[in-house]
Amino acid sequence: MPKGRFITLEGGEGVGKSTNLRFITDWMRERDIDFIQTREPGGTPLAEQLRALLLENREESVDPTAELLMVFAARAQHLAQVIRPALARGAWVICDRFTDATYAYQGGGRGLDRGLIAQLEQTVQGDLRPDRVLLLDLDPEIGLSRAAETGAADRFESEKLGFFHKVRDAYLARAAAAPDRYAVVNAARPLDEVQQRLAVELESLLKHP
Repeated sequence: MPKGRFITLEGGEGVGKSTNLRFITDWMRERDIDFIQTREPGGTPLAEQLRALLLENREESVDPTAELLMVFAARAQHLAQVIRPALARGAWVICDRFTDATYAYQGGGRGLDRGLIAQLEQTVQGDLRPDRVLLLDLDPEIGLSRAAETGAADRFESEKLGFFHKVRDAYLARAAAAPDRYAVVNAARPLDEVQQRLAVELESLLKHP
């Protein structure tokens, strides 16, 4: 049985994840790769309900630790019901955000202890980590300007600019710490250049299983 590959697409607001996810899934279809596309938080009915709770604007302030636990509750369900079964059958999994987003948003943005996140990561995931993290990197001011054109802001998108600078810094720090697993892609470049870079990274996974 061929080995499944676990790929995550990461980045802050307005970096172009939706457009580039379509490019990635088209790339896989053209090569007859068995794959699933999913997202976090979300991916199962229960996890999607938790996603709605996390993103909804509300008068009550959400405790950062409560937010973190909801993220990992959704992730545990997602892994059990979707991601692990797909990888076990040899499929590729392309996921819109995963645990790097938790380190970036809850660790960087919210300032939660990275050690606590790491404990939950080990409890929920064991040794499972993405084979390749494709990080779309963009100045938060540009990203937020792009995101504002797509509709009303959710609870995260409503944060102040400083929050998103912390998110970006956390993403880049994780990429710098493990350059063999991360590909930092300059999302400010023209779309065809971004997608050429993504294709190179995907080809490397195809050639080096």
